[in-house]
This record gives sequence, structure tokens and C-alpha cells, in this order.
Amino acid sequence: MSQTQLQAARAGEITPEMEYVAKREDLAVELIRDEIAAGRMVIPANKVHAAGSLEPMAIGIAAKCKINANIGNSAVTSNPGEELEKLHTAVHFGADTVMDLSTGKDIDEIRRQIIEKSPVPIGTVPIYQMLEELGGNIEDMTAQHFLDMCEHQAKQGVDYMTVHAGVKLEHLHLSINRVTGIVSRGGSLISKWMMVHNKQNPLYTAFDDLCDIFRQYDVTWSLGDGLRPGSIADASDAAQFAELDVLGELTKRGQANGTQVMVEGPGHIPLNQIQMNIEKQIEVCDGAPFYVLGPLVTDIAPGYDHITSCIGAANAGMHGAAMLCYVTPKEHLGLPNEEDVKQGVIAYKIAAHAADVARGRKGAQDRDDALSKARFAFDWNEQFRLSLDPETARRYHDETLPQETFKSAHFCSMCGPKYCSMKITEEIRQLAKDKKLVGMPVVEAPVVEAK
Repeated sequence: MSQTQLQAARAGEITPEMEYVAKREDLAVELIRDEIAAGRMVIPANKVHAAGSLEPMAIGIAAKCKINANIGNSAVTSNPGEELEKLHTAVHFGADTVMDLSTGKDIDEIRRQIIEKSPVPIGTVPIYQMLEELGGNIEDMTAQHFLDMCEHQAKQGVDYMTVHAGVKLEHLHLSINRVTGIVSRGGSLISKWMMVHNKQNPLYTAFDDLCDIFRQYDVTWSLGDGLRPGSIADASDAAQFAELDVLGELTKRGQANGTQVMVEGPGHIPLNQIQMNIEKQIEVCDGAPFYVLGPLVTDIAPGYDHITSCIGAANAGMHGAAMLCYVTPKEHLGLPNEEDVKQGVIAYKIAAHAADVARGRKGAQDRDDALSKARFAFDWNEQFRLSLDPETARRYHDETLPQETFKSAHFCSMCGPKYCSMKITEEIRQLAKDKKLVGMPVVEAPVVEAK
């Protein structure tokens, strides 16, 4: 493919990736093309990965809300085998994209195996690997170092890259009085480079050169929010919104250069500020897909931040965020293991699905209605099949009700046979049907059909 998805869409063309996405989303392919042309949707599909294992997907307000799972090793722990297990778990439980955030050893080999095995788009933060190759000294970086790393990862097949090009030298003083300062790893590294050299962000000044690389391989921009708030005390401050204005500028420049663009969003935002943040990004960035980390709506629950954040994520998705970056129970505490990945993905699948239902997206509620019908009919196996995590649902049920009992039981161990409201409702309806309740109209039980 010589053109990017954006260039093809703006030329009025429909690519095989657009056709594939249209079927997945159950949307008209012309709508997919038009949304991409308008910059409101992206299909992260590096032509190298697209020629291999990739199954194209779309991120945008017209599509279903998507979730990303982060994996990757650290300088302290993990290896290629563990990261492949995390990849499998993330994809199995429904991650729409996966980011390899490896910062330790064997980064190239880990990424090679991940891209080779992954049916979902793979994202990276190129500055991490570049820093490893510089021996950890960000001061030694030149713009060319970063350009070379982006080209290297593009050749590997990376579908989208987080680049912190929006942090500018004149913004740094705005973070001085923050409670948690600069919490983005990439943002802090670029900020340190600017302070040491007293020069403008080299990723900002080299942006057009980076576009040339991204366009060649159709790598999608994920414009990083290096000054995102890392605590609710710092939410919606001058530093965050100063960077957002630059991200709006870069969105337009990236699209003018023929590259697909999505924009990353804040990590810690009180519940009452989420809608305003989403609407502001949509306005500033002309509707470019918004990719948010959480956001966490409170800071008091280390070990449970997959919950504090998926509350905010559901709210963000309802108001227009296109993709939600998961948070695991290990956030702020350590490198997630395979079980942490599962917990994060499940929490965010719930959040994204809740957002789809709230927005009335086509077919979003069908699964809910089908599961509710099975629940009322005491069809346990169908309940399990329709659930996000059938194994866990079955295990919780069977812990207190033996396997041989549950197959026909019209109750669970919460209420038992005497207090089960649904069983009692069945009896009420039967009594009404038999006309044994004075003054009760005869009603048929409602049937909820899957749409």
C-alpha cells in the first residue's frame, strides 16, 4: 500500500482494511472512509504488520469504544516468554490494542515476537528503547537518535507510537507547583533534556521529519500527553491545557502530512471534570480520536486502581473518548503480571461496553438483553457463555452450589429456593395466568429477544 489510510480516504478510496473494519463494526464502509478522511477515526495498521498477523480495527467516535492493554518488561523483571503470555491473556479477554512498553533487556526480540504473534495493533513509546541504547543518558539524545529509533520500530511493524512532541520549553515552569510534578516517563525525559540544553523539544522541531517516517509505513500518531496530571490535585491545570493546545496544532500538521493521528489524554481527573476534559479535547483537536489513561477519579486506593480508573474510563467513553488505556491493580506499585493484565482488561471491557450502551451504539445492548433473559430463565450455562469471564462466573457459582445441582436449580446460593425473587416472579405470573389473583390482569411474560 503506497498511501496511508488517511490519504486513501481523502482521495475517496476504500481500502481492504476499511472493508474489514466496516464488517467488524457493522457500519457502512462509506461511513468508515468518511470518518477517516475527516480525521475522526484511525485504522492503526503498519503495512509490515498488516502483511502478517494483523486483523485491522478502528478507533474513533463512530466505532465501538476500544481498550488498550500495556505489557512489556522492565529493567527489574520479565522476559519474552512472560510478555507473550501477557499478550495472549490481553487478547483473549478482549484487548483491542496492546502497547509494548518494555524498558529492560532484549527489547527488540520481545517486540519481534509480540508483533509476529499479535492479531491486534501494537503500540510503543520509542523513547524508551532509544534511552536504553544511549545507556540511560537522555542528555546525549539528538533528534536524529529519535528519528532513527522511530524508523527502526516502524520497520519492525509497530502500528502506532506515543511521541511526546507537545511538551514545550515554555511550559515547564507551569509544572513547578504541582503535587506530583511530571508523571509521564516520556514527558519527564524530554523535559529534562530541554532543561539541560535550554533548547526547544527536539521532537516538536523534528515533527515533519517524523511524519515522513510515519507516512512511509502508515504508523499512526499517538500524540503523548507528557504533562498529564498524575493526581486529582493537578487535574485540568495550566500545564495540561497548554500542552493540549500544542497537540491540537500537531494533529492538524500530522494530518496535513498524510498521517493518521490520535491524541492521548489525562490520567487523574475528578469525576465532575471528565466531560469538560473530553469536550475540550474534541474541540481543540478537531475530533481526532481521544485515547485516555483511565482517568483515575480518586488517588486513595493503591492496589485497586483498575477500579478507581475504570469508573472514570466509563464516564470518559460515554462523553466521547474513543479508546481507554487500561490500568491494572499494580498501577503505582509494580510491573503487572499475567493475572494483573487479566484484571485490568476485564475492568476496561466493562467500562468500554458501558460507554457503548450509554451512547446507544448499534447492537451494544444485545448481549446484555440476552444475558438478562438467560438469567431470568435460570439458564446458567448461557449466562456463563455470555459473560465477559465465563470461567470466573462459573467458579463463583459452583463454589456454593454443586455442579450437579445448578443445572436445573431455579435459584442460587444467595437467596436459595424460598427467597429467589425471580422464582417468585415466575410464580406470580403463573398465578395471574391462571386467574387466581383477584383484580390482577392476565399478562404474558415479556420476551426479550436479542436484536
